[in-house]
Amino acid sequence: MSRISKIENKGMVVTSVFYAIVGVLFLALLLLNDFAPHLGLLAVFSLGAAYGLLTKRTWSLWLVVILFTSGTAFAAFMIYSALMNDLTISLIMIAYLVLTWVCTIYVVAKREVLKS
Repeated sequence: MSRISKIENKGMVVTSVFYAIVGVLFLALLLLNDFAPHLGLLAVFSLGAAYGLLTKRTWSLWLVVILFTSGTAFAAFMIYSALMNDLTISLIMIAYLVLTWVCTIYVVAKREVLKS
């Protein structure tokens, strides 16, 4: 048997990998921009949520909800401001927005798994 088939809850692992990738990307964007504290905050919350979901901590649900609200506001602002100028950024932000919503809905639906 492979390691992947032994994982109990593959959805939580995929969700935590999504938040980890987003956190690393936001940290990279933070280094590329002059001063963007909101990217640093989103990166820290995303990496914290990834760790919490992977280790099945109950507080990770709160981080996911915080990321849902702040990530939605961030993505909506970026889509609005870049819509006419840069289609690539708008499409990336739409994908981030949709994946954030899907991951949040999944975590809220499976929150019993986090009661460890």
